[in-house]
Amino acid sequence: MLPSTPTLAFPKEQLKQVSIFLSGADRKDFNTHRVDLLPNHFSDIPSLLLQRDSAPVIMATVSPMDKEGYFSLGTSVSYVGPLLKHAKKIILEVNENMPYTYGDSNHIHVSDVDALIENNCDLTTLPEPKLSDKNLAIGEIIADMVPDKATLQIGFGSMPNAVMKYLMTKKDLGLHTEMLSDKAVDLYKNNVISNQHKPQLKGKTVSTFAIGSKRLYDFMNYNPDIYMQPCDVTNSFTTISEIDNLVAINSTVQVDFLGQCNSERVQDTYYSSTGGQSDFTKGVRLSKAGKGIICLYSTAKNDSISTIVPVLHAGSPVSTTKNDIDTVVTEYGAAQLKGKTVFERTEALINIAHPKFRDELRQQAIEMGYLEVKESVAEIV
Repeated sequence: MLPSTPTLAFPKEQLKQVSIFLSGADRKDFNTHRVDLLPNHFSDIPSLLLQRDSAPVIMATVSPMDKEGYFSLGTSVSYVGPLLKHAKKIILEVNENMPYTYGDSNHIHVSDVDALIENNCDLTTLPEPKLSDKNLAIGEIIADMVPDKATLQIGFGSMPNAVMKYLMTKKDLGLHTEMLSDKAVDLYKNNVISNQHKPQLKGKTVSTFAIGSKRLYDFMNYNPDIYMQPCDVTNSFTTISEIDNLVAINSTVQVDFLGQCNSERVQDTYYSSTGGQSDFTKGVRLSKAGKGIICLYSTAKNDSISTIVPVLHAGSPVSTTKNDIDTVVTEYGAAQLKGKTVFERTEALINIAHPKFRDELRQQAIEMGYLEVKESVAEIV
């Protein structure tokens, strides 16, 4: 069930693989019908998996055990942690490279384990993304929207990395995020992160999984400031709503004139899934002084198509709804949509589209009835 697990070479009649988030490992196989996809909010995954199997067999990679005989799930508590108490069997792969981390539903005592194997292979790492001029422009715009003492939810990739690059002068930020990445280490080393203004787990960075370089994993190992929680806790509306001054930053593929976001499908290819985007875009609306930011490049395919569109591509899912959208950012600026009418949203989005598409988009909006035709003063007289 792991989203990054490569497809196994078994006929579909013998083994059915279900992905919860398409990645490079299984994207092609979904689109050739060898893998199925389970639609979900990240916060719902534990309950959805139990709905399909009330007594699952758990297989997980863990850290070496501590002095009390407990293994740690290390970089990924996410949906495995909540399933442990329901497990029919627990099979663990012990890896000396897996960091020992703290947190809820994170530890497994050796007495509860049915089978152990050792495999000290290197953990999966991700190279640091290269930042383009577009990334830097988007990062700077978003960073300007983050006040001191805010708490961040932010992921991995070029745009999030660019945001964090411009956060190095901020003070007393907190992290409550589903994914922990390398740039978090830089924020710590620059004394940007204090986690002192969070209502929950003050002083601790909260995450449900982490992926990055060995530097990140070494930083996490036996670090009491890092607290790993299950995804049905980190991403629950209740938890998110209690975090004042939360800034949730997520990316998308397309935004239409209504503010609906498709973050999962690239034209005719299903590319990923909802992940925690919907959890945080909904939850941050309940947070006092919270901000929900969706970012994207203004164009795709070497600037040949606009990502601000009249309607989403046919067959595309709506990952963030028009009622949950707050602010959209491209390299051309920020469009605050929350509290705006259809006409106001359309105008705001066209203003942050690539300049070469704005006239065309404006004409399409008029034809759809989403913009009024402005008559000149002479014609009115």
